[in-house]
Parts: sequence; C-alpha cells; structure tokens
Amino acid sequence: MIRQSVSSSNIRSIGYDSKFQTLEIEFHSGGIYQYFNVPESIYNALMAASSHGSYFHRHIKNRYRCTKIR
Repeated sequence: MIRQSVSSSNIRSIGYDSKFQTLEIEFHSGGIYQYFNVPESIYNALMAASSHGSYFHRHIKNRYRCTKIR
C-alpha cells in the first residue's frame, strides 16, 4: 500500500485502500499497523485533521480491528 507522509509528532505516514477499507499507519517508532473496515470518510477526516495524532487517538485507536505488520 502506498502511504503519504504527514506532519505529525507520532505518525510518519498514512495510506488507505478503499476497495478493502483498510487504513495503514506507520508510526515514527517504526511500527506499521493496518486497521480494518475503516470507512473512507474516517480516512478523509484523518488526513484533513489539524492534528493527525489527536484524530487517530479519538476516532480510530481501539475502535477498529488492527494488526501490526512491522
């Protein structure tokens, strides 16, 4: 999945596969996680948020099933 770099203190890059509704986030710590069944509207709001990290913690973390891929 192609990820786009973002300006964030804890997130390095974000990608999204609309066909499978999979959100992929790479953290500055080196971990890459995929979040499943994430609506495209959530991805769009994440990308538009003034703070990607805050949006992630409020609307994505612990709300969607995820797996660590690296």
